Amino acid sequence: MLSDAARKKIDREVAKYPPDQKQSAVMAALAIVQHEHGWLSPEHMADVAGYLGMAPVAVEEVATFYNMYELEPGGEYRICVCTNLPCALSGAGEAAAHLKRRLGIGWNETTADGKFTLKEGECFGACGDAPVVIVNNRKMLVGMTPERIDETLAELRK
Repeated sequence: MLSDAARKKIDREVAKYPPDQKQSAVMAALAIVQHEHGWLSPEHMADVAGYLGMAPVAVEEVATFYNMYELEPGGEYRICVCTNLPCALSGAGEAAAHLKRRLGIGWNETTADGKFTLKEGECFGACGDAPVVIVNNRKMLVGMTPERIDETLAELRK
């Protein structure tokens, strides 16, 4: 069931569209629910579908198409490293290897304390500032040298 806070936020998104186009807010609604719960369970997606008057499968199609939606539980912080060619040429491989060493996990794994999940991502549109990392699909970090990675991990651990 959607929380009152989530409903209010979704209502603000719905208000941006004509009354008969409520479903246009589906991406924003999924992001709101994911931000609240950390991921999108089948129940969460069904709740969004019901609230927006959509078929559950239509909401699932959106959630499974875009990689910014998390369909499994993970760490408190999901660290996603861009490994596309521009980032790769600018040190993404080294940044990823450093993260794997520091966290003691590989791609799509979560640290034993449940704090971090490491993901591999596609282009984030900041090629000139590579290597690029996104934390929880919300905070983009650029120029991620081993030193900057260590600083970021220290901040997140606080």
